[in-house]
Amino acid sequence: MSKKYNTLILGASYGSLLAIKMLMAGHSAKMVCLPDEATLINKDGQRVRMPVRGRDGLVEIDSRDLPGSLSAAGPEAVDPKDYDLIALAMQEPQYRSPGVRELLNKVALSGVPCMSIMNMPPLPYMARIPGLDTDSLRRCYTDPSVWDGFDPKMITLCSPDPQAFRPPEEPTNVLQVSLPTNFKAARFESDAHTAILRQLQADIEAIRFDPGDGAIELPVKLKVYDSVFVPLAKWSMLLTGNYRCVQENDMRAIRDAVHSDLEKSRAVYDWVTSVVHAMGADVADQVPFEKYAKAANGLAKPSSAARALAAGAPNIERADCLVRTIALQKGMSLETVDETVGLVETWLERNRTKAA
Repeated sequence: MSKKYNTLILGASYGSLLAIKMLMAGHSAKMVCLPDEATLINKDGQRVRMPVRGRDGLVEIDSRDLPGSLSAAGPEAVDPKDYDLIALAMQEPQYRSPGVRELLNKVALSGVPCMSIMNMPPLPYMARIPGLDTDSLRRCYTDPSVWDGFDPKMITLCSPDPQAFRPPEEPTNVLQVSLPTNFKAARFESDAHTAILRQLQADIEAIRFDPGDGAIELPVKLKVYDSVFVPLAKWSMLLTGNYRCVQENDMRAIRDAVHSDLEKSRAVYDWVTSVVHAMGADVADQVPFEKYAKAANGLAKPSSAARALAAGAPNIERADCLVRTIALQKGMSLETVDETVGLVETWLERNRTKAA
C-alpha cells in the first residue's frame, strides 16, 4: 500500500484545485489562507466544479465526501516540518505579506520539498536553470528577498495550466474550473523528493469519481517531467493571452487577446518559445500554438493579472517582465512584448499613485 502524504498548501483559491485532487487520491492537505476563508473551509469543506468531456454541465466535488482530509488555518498556526510536501499557490506579491513572509522563511528552513504552482516561478527555481543571471531577474519580483533563504535543490515548479476562478456569486470555498488541463511539474533534484511527485501522479491518475450515475475519470492530472523547462511552456501562453488582456484604458478577455489578431498572437507565442529554447529547452517541451489558440476560445474572461490591475492592485505577478529580461540577456526582443510590458507598468504606476 502506498504512503499517504500530508501536504501544506499556501493559498486556498487556486490551491484548492490541487488539494481536491490529492484528497480524491486519499492524501491529506492543509490550506493556509485568510481567517474567514479558513473558518468557512473548516465548517463547510471545499467544493470544486469542473467540466468533464461528454457530460452536460459541471461535476461538483465536495471535499467532505472524499477519502483524504482537508483543513485550513492562518499562516501563524502551521509548522512546515509537519508535512511531506509544501505547495506554493498564492500570487507572488502575497509572499511578502505579514505572517506569510515569516511562514515562507520557515518553509525555506524546514528541509521539506517545496513545489510552486505560481505563474511566476520562484527565484530559487530560476537558479536551477544553467547560464541565467538571476541577479538581473530580481527586479521582476515584488520583494525578491523573501526567496533568499531557499536552497534551489529543495524547490520545483509545476505549471498551473488548468484555468479556474471563484464564481463571484458563490462563497469563497467554491472554485470553478474553466480549462481542465494538467498540472505539469519538473522533478526535484533529489530522487527521493521526486518520488513523492511520481506517487501523487500515479494516485491521481487512478482516481475514479461517481457523481451519482457511475464512476467516471476526471480531468486535471499531475504530470511529472525530468526537464526543468517543461513548466516554462506556460510562458508563451501568458505573454500571448494573459498579459495582452491589458489595454490602455480597459481589459479584454483572453480569447479576444489571442483571436483578435491571430498572426500577431502566433508571432508572440513563437518568440517566447524561441526565448525558452535559447535557455536550453527542447522543442518537445513546448505546447503547439494551435492547441493553445483552440483552448483560448473558451477563456471568455480577462486574466487574473488583468482583473487585478483593473481593481487597482499596486503589484501583480510579473512573468511578462521576467521573460523580457531573460530575452534581453539572450540578445532577443520583440516590439509587441515591449508594448505589453509598458502597458502593465503604466497601470501599476497609476495604481500605486492612487494608493499613495
